[in-house]
Amino acid sequence: MAGELIVSVLLWLAVVKLLHLGTWPALDRTFGTLSAAVAYPVSVLLFTLGSWYCGQLGLPVWLPLLPFLAIVAYAGSQGFYTRERLRSGLTWDLAFLVPFLFMLEVRWINPTISYAEKFMDHAILASIMRQPAVPPLDPWYAGGTLDVYYYLGYWMSGALGLTAGVPSTITFNLVLPTVLGLAAVSLYALGHLLLERYRWLPVLALFLPNPSAIYHIAIGDSWFDVLWGSTRTITNTINEYPLFSMLWGDVHPHVMSFFNQGLLLFLLVFAYMRWGTLTARGRVILSGLAALSLGSMPGFNSWDVLVYAPVTLVFGLLVWRRYGNFSPDRERSWMVLAVVPPLAIATYLPFYLQLNSPGIEGIGIVPVPSDPVEFLLVHGLFLAILTASCVPDIKKRPYLLLAAVPFVLAGYPAAAIAAVPLAYLLARRRFSAADTLAILGLLIILATELVYLVDNMGETYFRMNTVFKFYLPAWFLMGTASLAVVGEWLRNAGIGRRMPAGTKWVLPVLAAALLLVAPFAINVDFGYGSHTLDGAAYLEGSHPEDAAAIAFLRDLPGDHIIVEAEGGDYTYYSRVSSFTGIPAVIGMPFHEYMWRGDEGRIGERSADVRAIYEQPSRTVDLARAYNATLLYVGAEERERYNVSIPTDTLELIYDARGVQIYRIPA
Repeated sequence: MAGELIVSVLLWLAVVKLLHLGTWPALDRTFGTLSAAVAYPVSVLLFTLGSWYCGQLGLPVWLPLLPFLAIVAYAGSQGFYTRERLRSGLTWDLAFLVPFLFMLEVRWINPTISYAEKFMDHAILASIMRQPAVPPLDPWYAGGTLDVYYYLGYWMSGALGLTAGVPSTITFNLVLPTVLGLAAVSLYALGHLLLERYRWLPVLALFLPNPSAIYHIAIGDSWFDVLWGSTRTITNTINEYPLFSMLWGDVHPHVMSFFNQGLLLFLLVFAYMRWGTLTARGRVILSGLAALSLGSMPGFNSWDVLVYAPVTLVFGLLVWRRYGNFSPDRERSWMVLAVVPPLAIATYLPFYLQLNSPGIEGIGIVPVPSDPVEFLLVHGLFLAILTASCVPDIKKRPYLLLAAVPFVLAGYPAAAIAAVPLAYLLARRRFSAADTLAILGLLIILATELVYLVDNMGETYFRMNTVFKFYLPAWFLMGTASLAVVGEWLRNAGIGRRMPAGTKWVLPVLAAALLLVAPFAINVDFGYGSHTLDGAAYLEGSHPEDAAAIAFLRDLPGDHIIVEAEGGDYTYYSRVSSFTGIPAVIGMPFHEYMWRGDEGRIGERSADVRAIYEQPSRTVDLARAYNATLLYVGAEERERYNVSIPTDTLELIYDARGVQIYRIPA
């Protein structure tokens, strides 16, 4: 088993590296010394785009690998991959590989597909890998597709898994290491734009806890309570930060999008700082990549585009202002503003046309804002750094502190806290890259104190999704800006300037060693540890009867729909569809209600599943109504229902360890 896992990891890394090598030559003249860095996230997005269109056309999803192979062969024949060039790219290889290995260790310690959103995440991944069609089949709603959800991150993961020949239960545990590695590369590259020294500082945005986590550590909480409590700080909301999301281990859209957020920020800052040095070809490539990144966002996590579309417009205006003074200049500095948004829409236009989600019901005014102490426990670190950076401005213009007064009088004290550094950064009017990132991040956390997007989460959790989904982009924006400020402080203080010769690698090596040791020093298994990369391996011990039956179904050829017990969300029910990717009549009903609303008639399906198990005279006809081909009877079905099925009418195709699987006659 260990050998199989090692081979799976090596095959996965080989595919990622091949994509990287196939993209690098095309970017070399545009990005120069940073081209090897940009090629990592860009290559994965390009492969995702190509494989998605192959799925749209019914072609094999591995087919887009061929152009990358051809480019590697051609560039190699032209002498592109010289020893010097490969050595220069080694820094970026390590920037990807060290975070990858860190996260691989975390997933190896706790690989189980067993709690939180993991059943959902693997269900969609397994569905795509079993039948890679566009839009993918919904594993919890027989006859439906995932045109109701943003599934592109799962598609990316499944396409990489299919191309590498890695099973879905192992692919599941290779996705987050890859996302973290790509995100680290993107932010390290961003550090090369924002800082002359300490360019690794923006990468810390991925590994820093929020102040609430420090508080929970200080009061002696367990590691589980530290992580969980620090993300439930603001009442009735979720306020995740990247490190928690990674350690928690859900292969969920808001996490898979991390690397793309970092990439787009790099591309926009690169345009702002280097547009005047680029050739016409370079500007086209840069605009095209920004469009690819922005256009991918709705498919990865639609909430992100609500932030990054305005961010793109702001940077587009700044580029046009800086290089063209808002005129039709020769350098075409208007291109980011005029070309990127429509090209982004065109990139995944079929996705938008197919999307059939209930969406957001409107915008509401926040009636109960955040407690200011809770607000500071979430954002306090970055707010402190940004406010400290404004101290000289505060001394010059103390009257701008009055910017907080209207928010205090209106009853929004947390918004008032964010308004102070925001007012001073805006008053500077210099709009450097770091200032702009900080301003945009502050605007997000201020706005989410005032308004929220109305969804179907109910009255108690009315702003849960708004805070959850907007705080993560705000973390990236404020985090990179704050860490750039820290880098400038360190540079001005001369810290590290006079390091002895030959010791410049000491700190990076120590940091890498600390990162790779950390998963073993901190309890990250949450009671689910099993030391493997196969997310289904734990079933052998906890549910051996299901483990054997699921293995049988995963190897069963043909297109199927299965009937299994439905027992609510976040339970062990829906396990067969989740582990096999075979669509069930209904699974985890609240998820489906979130996606489909009342039109999905979720309750009717749940009632029909009960009738299939309990009313033998209706079993076959009801199952046929959903085009079901298989009926699963295991311990959960017997616990949930008074099972009474017409065994003389059904064909028994599996019977072992108390589990029977029947074929429903056509």
